[in-house]
Amino acid sequence: MATSAQPTRDDFAALLDASLGENQSFEGRVVRGVVTALENEFVVIDVGLKSEGRVPLREFAGFDGKADLKVGDEVEVFVDRVENANGEAMLSRDRARREASWDALESKFAAGERVEGVIFGRVKGGFTVDLGGAVAFLPGSQVDIRPVRDVTPLMNLPQPFQVLKMDRKRGNIVVSRRSILEESRAEARSGLISSLAEGQIVDGTVKNITDYGAFVDLGGIDGLLHVTDMSYKRVNHPSEVLNIGDVLRVQIVRINRDTQRISLGMKQLEADPWTTAAAKYAVDTKHKGRVTNITEYGAFVELEAGIEGLVHVSEMSWVKKNVHPGKIVSTSQEVEVIVLEVDEEKRRISLGLKQAQRNPWEVFAENHPVGSIVEGEVKNATEFGLFIGLDGDVDGMVHMSDIAWGMTGEAALSRHHKGERVSARVLEVDIEKERISLGIKQLDEAGGPAVVRNTSGGDWKKNDIVTVTVVAARDGGLDVQIGEDGPVCYIKRGDLSRDRDEQKAERFQPGQKVDAMVVGFEKGRKPMLSIKALQITEEKEAVAQYGTSDSGATLGNILGAAFNKAREEADKS
Repeated sequence: MATSAQPTRDDFAALLDASLGENQSFEGRVVRGVVTALENEFVVIDVGLKSEGRVPLREFAGFDGKADLKVGDEVEVFVDRVENANGEAMLSRDRARREASWDALESKFAAGERVEGVIFGRVKGGFTVDLGGAVAFLPGSQVDIRPVRDVTPLMNLPQPFQVLKMDRKRGNIVVSRRSILEESRAEARSGLISSLAEGQIVDGTVKNITDYGAFVDLGGIDGLLHVTDMSYKRVNHPSEVLNIGDVLRVQIVRINRDTQRISLGMKQLEADPWTTAAAKYAVDTKHKGRVTNITEYGAFVELEAGIEGLVHVSEMSWVKKNVHPGKIVSTSQEVEVIVLEVDEEKRRISLGLKQAQRNPWEVFAENHPVGSIVEGEVKNATEFGLFIGLDGDVDGMVHMSDIAWGMTGEAALSRHHKGERVSARVLEVDIEKERISLGIKQLDEAGGPAVVRNTSGGDWKKNDIVTVTVVAARDGGLDVQIGEDGPVCYIKRGDLSRDRDEQKAERFQPGQKVDAMVVGFEKGRKPMLSIKALQITEEKEAVAQYGTSDSGATLGNILGAAFNKAREEADKS
């Protein structure tokens, strides 16, 4: 700063004495001096000491590298030493500026105020900033809100910074440009958000794409367009429908003014297909669709854009049970489905894949009525029978008692193995329970004799009494064998006893011997047995011989009398 009249040496000496005191040392102080001469690369300055000092001209240069200085200007300098070996004062303009700058910076740092500086160099991990004489460090992460590839346009330009940390003893200052930008952006966001309203339709530019959505720039503030709000149809990834830089028309779905977050939607600008879904996709109607996604619990089928239904794994196949849906259908496959249920409120449709095809057990029953002969492969042999693979991917079961005449079930089972092809006769088809009963021995019409020969050589006829051995107890009755080498027969639960409380197969043990009556013969001439019929016959005989029901005697009295008479006859003999 130039003055109108050049001060004298005595004037400056008086000023310094007044400010520092006559006995106070000049060294380590910032003092004011007068430019007395401009040499090639130095400035000669008089600060009121015995001799003048010389300061490099470059220390007075501005950001453009030029020093705007002339003789007579007053300047502040730092006194390193009052006198060196040559008798000159050692002065520094940089130190003076640095000391003054530190004082100002500390005040602004304490007050949280911004400071102005210029980025002028690069260092490892960031840049150097001149804060009016004090050099600060600007980390690379604090240059901008987003990473900056080229910082050249930002260099040598005065701009605001925020002091993050400073240590005067160590001479360390850390500043941030990013915090200034974030603060400015927050102010701009607040102003922009105040001008927006939910339901408003705006234009924006796609700035970034993630797995869960896209960020759209609305002109200074970003909004999130979630993947579920891009379209009514299924979108697996936002990149399927969007690209960075696309200009979109979106609707503001929700604004959180506390967090300044904005949710956007595209599908809200389209007609909602669910408004007519219930009428269009009525229950029990058949439709074509495309498989869009397969999970462990089923497959999603798109009926139209925006309308998807779930085919649960239990509704995928009549015959394939407990298999992954991916083994029944594949993605993008066209399929026919039946609508099972529509929930408009939850926007869900339940579909059936197997219902679009005929029940294979119904088809089997039509093509193979009871009594017809079928052929198939033994798919599995269990302890109670054989499972045969039949037409239509259905299975039929041959119980071990229906495998062969004249032998035990275990023996008959041992004659067959998995993979063998066999023929069998259809005995029963239960469509509701999805069961088909087959018989192999029924193919041999002559396999069961009209009467059963006992071990004494006689023939069993209807109403004959036979002794049988319990082979196995089943839910519905008993498997028993007549004699030692006779056929295995079946006694139904209802024929196990005259008393209903004793009609329980579990009260019989394998190997136990019981008496039963021949009450008829099966189509294959195998005897049908009944313990109940034998009990009723014996009761009638006892009543006829020892009393009547009209006599007032109970059945116990009658049977007791018969027992006593038999014992008396035995004693007489």
